[in-house]
Amino acid sequence: MPRDYVETRREDVAPIRNVKGFRRGMKLYTRVNVLAYKLSRGRLMNTAMGGYPICLVAFVGATTGRRREVPLIHVPDGEEKLLVGSQAGLDRDPVWVRNLKIDPNVMITAAGATRAYSARLLDEDEKRAAWPHLRSVYPAFDEYQARTDRDIPVFRCVPV
Repeated sequence: MPRDYVETRREDVAPIRNVKGFRRGMKLYTRVNVLAYKLSRGRLMNTAMGGYPICLVAFVGATTGRRREVPLIHVPDGEEKLLVGSQAGLDRDPVWVRNLKIDPNVMITAAGATRAYSARLLDEDEKRAAWPHLRSVYPAFDEYQARTDRDIPVFRCVPV
């Protein structure tokens, strides 16, 4: 379903050919990224490909009750943060999206500082308003939304 705020057209986006292999690779890369980031106190693996800064988002797993962490593109918006569940435009939300819908309490580490936030899923109008900012920070978000029919979830995180 095309969204009027997405500038990229689906036909201009290459599909992900080996989805299963891509997911496996993302899972492994996430584990290595979190470990390297934490062990180096943010000096290593603090950017995504292309040099875009990342943040670590910690939350409680809804099923396990265990602490989980994922590296995401760091999208500050004043004192708040925006988290994008793009997963490169795959047809399923990343697992962390479900967890934040159940328990919105997160800890975000960015640029050496860790702070507690409460995450709230943006509705379509709020996402439309935030989209130019998201695209200005990480242009590939537009490509990811064009690649999928899924409405990529965006959360606004407010400091607590």
